[in-house]
Amino acid sequence: MFDILFSLEGLVSLATLMILEVVLGIDNIIFISIVSDKLPAHKQKKARITGLTLALIMRIALLFGISWIVGLTKPLITILEFDLSGRDLILIAGGLFLLAKSTTELHAKVSGVEEDDEMHKVGAKKMSLNNAIIQIILLDMVFSFDSILTAVGLSEHLIIMILAVIFSIIIMLIFAEKVSHFVNNHPTVKVLALSFLLMIGMLLLVDGFHVHVPKGYVYAALVFSLFVEYLNLRMRKNKEGK
Repeated sequence: MFDILFSLEGLVSLATLMILEVVLGIDNIIFISIVSDKLPAHKQKKARITGLTLALIMRIALLFGISWIVGLTKPLITILEFDLSGRDLILIAGGLFLLAKSTTELHAKVSGVEEDDEMHKVGAKKMSLNNAIIQIILLDMVFSFDSILTAVGLSEHLIIMILAVIFSIIIMLIFAEKVSHFVNNHPTVKVLALSFLLMIGMLLLVDGFHVHVPKGYVYAALVFSLFVEYLNLRMRKNKEGK
């Protein structure tokens, strides 16, 4: 089983899958940064590590249940000749949750509720650690289906898929704290991140209804938006320096 790792085909497959898993994990990292910011500072790191560690265990378990994952793509219910599979229902539920979460956070941010809560020491940090971890795991489960199905489509070797998933989670663990601090310390970047999650939620929703939109377009838009925001941050910093 391990011989494939030392072949050219195995190494190329592993490298490709690792890169894709990391890219697919961007939205996960952003969501984790938004959720963990609702916790007291001393609990944020624990929430990120615990949530991602449990997510790793869950993803590996899903890989061992590949036949079950593939089975979820078969029609489960039919409404007016429109077939919905188990995967579709999970994507729809995850999309609705992400839309509701992002909209609520955006409303709080734009209306200034967060700032008022921080001033009065209520509301802004009231989420419990268990609640944050549960949210991270549940949404990661939704993201995992795309991740696992991508892995299955690119490789037929379980060991390569497991290593790629482990690598992507390690990358998330390394950068989650830095991304979290950057997003939450820059209000305009946080609004941009929430808008991105709102878009991802819409993509999950329409994907559940069999309308597939390549995520590459969304990630390209995010990179461009971040570049523009980086220029804005540099400009504001230069003005403050003067």
